[in-house]
Amino acid sequence: MKLFRSKFALAVAFAALVSGCAEFQQEIEPPQLPEITATRGTLLTLAPPKNRVDVAIYKFEDLTGQYAPSENFQTLSKAVSQGGGSVLIKALRETGNGKWFRVVERTSLNNLLQERRIIQEMRQIYLKEKEINPKALPPMLFAGVIIEGGVVGYDSNVETGGAGAALLGLGARAEYRRDTVSVNLRAVSVKTGEILSSVVVQKSVLSTSVGANVFRYVASDKILELEAGTTANEPGLIALTRTIEKAVYSLIMEMAHRDYWEFKNHAVGEGLINRYLQEDGRIDPAAVSDQGYHKDKASAKISSATSTDEQKTTT
Repeated sequence: MKLFRSKFALAVAFAALVSGCAEFQQEIEPPQLPEITATRGTLLTLAPPKNRVDVAIYKFEDLTGQYAPSENFQTLSKAVSQGGGSVLIKALRETGNGKWFRVVERTSLNNLLQERRIIQEMRQIYLKEKEINPKALPPMLFAGVIIEGGVVGYDSNVETGGAGAALLGLGARAEYRRDTVSVNLRAVSVKTGEILSSVVVQKSVLSTSVGANVFRYVASDKILELEAGTTANEPGLIALTRTIEKAVYSLIMEMAHRDYWEFKNHAVGEGLINRYLQEDGRIDPAAVSDQGYHKDKASAKISSATSTDEQKTTT
């Protein structure tokens, strides 16, 4: 009877293990659009500006030079996605539902100029045009501000830890690891070459692992050993995207705080700027009213880094 119970328990455990493995065989999912994160939602719903800003992006590179961390062997994969420039362009284009920025093409400028040159030459050959027809080939847009920067830091294993326990052959464990990614953005005036503002935003990238195991003697010469676990890693591209989106928001607030850019609704803009300064720790929360703007603007607002007699750059 005791032998029957042992075999029955072993059969139940094996069936549970097989059924658990079957659950891991997930169906292939079709491509889908990414979910709207909190940072992206903030950019999409940002209050419109007084005037739309023409910006250009030449390079947004991974300046860390770091490779993906590996405990067992050397890897040639980069720790950070190399597509940060595309992510930045998308974030700028979506800000305020497209009302904040008009982004001009500069990353593949040679391709654009070559295509325009082909149009001009074909019209000269087949239409005998001696001069450029502005209706067929209008002038290109130029930017008032250049957005520069890049991924300036990626620190792996900033914090690691875990816990575990076992009793009578039953055990469980939990582990975590935290990395940090840092992004810099700066706005440069095309007219003067002055760096109008520069921001740095950091974000943690969290990885967790949870597991359990069972180790039992089901007979004098038979051992039952079961293991199960799961690991969750925050995707690196999503972490980088959220960091860039936060950096775009911070750059807008810094430029508006220094009076280079303006919100269409002044009161709404003041509320957003002051909440940003409060988040950055540069103003006392007690100096901000319930509506989000200063009770005493003259005393509570942080003065700009530029002097009052310095001419503001028009963008």
